[in-house]
Amino acid sequence: MVYYPIGIQTFEKIRKGGFLYVDKTKYVYDVCHPGQFVFLSRPRRFGKSLLTSTFDAYFSGRKELFKGLAIEKLETEWKHYPVLHFSLASAKRGTVEDLDSLIQYQLGSAEEEYGIENRDSLNITIRFRRLVEDIYRKTGTQVVVLIDEYDAPLLTVLHDSDKLEPMRTELQSFYSPLKDLDPYLRFVFITGISKFSQLSIFSQIDNLKNISMNPKYASICGITEREMMDNFQEGIDELGKANDMTKDEVLAKLKLKYDGYHFAYHSEGVYNPFSLLSAMDDSAFNNYWFSTGTPTFLVKMMKRFHTDLTKLDGSEAGADDFDAPTENMHSVLPLFYQSGYLTIKGYDPILSNYTLGYPNEEVKVGLMHALLPFYVVKDPVEARTAAGKMYLALRKDDIDEALEAARAFFASIPYQEGTLQDAPTSEGHFTAMLYVMFSFLNVYVYTQVRTAKGRMDILMKTDTTIYVMELKLDGTVEEALKQIDDKGYAIPYEADGRHIVKVGIRFSSEERTITAWKIVA
Repeated sequence: MVYYPIGIQTFEKIRKGGFLYVDKTKYVYDVCHPGQFVFLSRPRRFGKSLLTSTFDAYFSGRKELFKGLAIEKLETEWKHYPVLHFSLASAKRGTVEDLDSLIQYQLGSAEEEYGIENRDSLNITIRFRRLVEDIYRKTGTQVVVLIDEYDAPLLTVLHDSDKLEPMRTELQSFYSPLKDLDPYLRFVFITGISKFSQLSIFSQIDNLKNISMNPKYASICGITEREMMDNFQEGIDELGKANDMTKDEVLAKLKLKYDGYHFAYHSEGVYNPFSLLSAMDDSAFNNYWFSTGTPTFLVKMMKRFHTDLTKLDGSEAGADDFDAPTENMHSVLPLFYQSGYLTIKGYDPILSNYTLGYPNEEVKVGLMHALLPFYVVKDPVEARTAAGKMYLALRKDDIDEALEAARAFFASIPYQEGTLQDAPTSEGHFTAMLYVMFSFLNVYVYTQVRTAKGRMDILMKTDTTIYVMELKLDGTVEEALKQIDDKGYAIPYEADGRHIVKVGIRFSSEERTITAWKIVA
């Protein structure tokens, strides 16, 4: 019986409880030698807290927990260092008072653990500094500082500049002693989702090494194909039995749904560990990642930057964009990448440009679910009902019936604040609406697809058919079909083997729905 550590973020609990552990301890050893001030950004539910806990156990000299793991053969001393382990994950109320209380509480717990006298300082800068210095004097040993989810308080208020500045100042006060404490520190590890400017938050830590996009550490979090095959054979077999699938079919489905994250331009892809473990535990292919949280701050940032949803997949970003501070960014792309909604799909070394795209089906479909209230309709139940009708129609290759369901759905949407009535009546907006709905169906949907002579509006692929769609706002379906032929949009797919269907669609800005379409099979 395999026990999967769903939601368990403590290394000791996993090892003592007999849970499955994918060995990442060689990375732990490499980061610590000779690393001193290290920063790692990874999406949520990617094992950052478990990694931080593993550092804690390692520097605490807990050799017994590492029996049989890679680091057992690498480490010879197993020296015990005093460890200060902070987590800001629960500071999400958006107030400085809440954050200060959390930090003060954790400083107090550390003082109690190491028998350090609290000198009644309410200033977190002074209290943190004294704590490290006093521990060093008392033990004669350098201190290890681990800070998990350092950016959780900031992401809560990222869209609110009035709250962001005082929150940033509070965190500056907490982090500011670190550089001056350098002689007393053996190792500092800071992790979170986003990268905030080192000049503003870690203003004095000019030796902070960012390993987030270092190819050497691309697999420090997440599970590689090889790791999955070495550790999950029993789970793979159980998935096959429960879903009446062959082993090859199970592996293909796992890859489609949960693989595809790349954290360096020539790195191996990794699976989302939370989703993969959950699928193994349930013997089911569900969408797990989005059920653990909604991208509220991303939606707010998309509105702030007027992001074109249809152009996210296949978007390009320069190398410098990934170093742009989150709080001063001019595009939502770096935040989408850091948060795990986009990943690296390609790299042009001449232009130093990255091509970004959705990592897998789970992320794309989950994101469309989350964005539905903002792009289409406030009540997602209505959209799911319409999507269900469209899905059943596409299952039998009836695009006419699918578009009829879409037409009826769009026509029934009332004017609601935050969705249709205050959105621009543009072809791009209606394309985005169709894009969200079709993406809802677990089929491959692409928009603004580049071809030799232009960009097609929508390309949709099912198991049997490729649909080339062109949308005309207040135009004619004949104009749409003529553009498909004139621009040769269908030509690149003629050798695919699947049936090609051309679809011209007319969207009315006045009626705000599809009013006509024509299908050429």
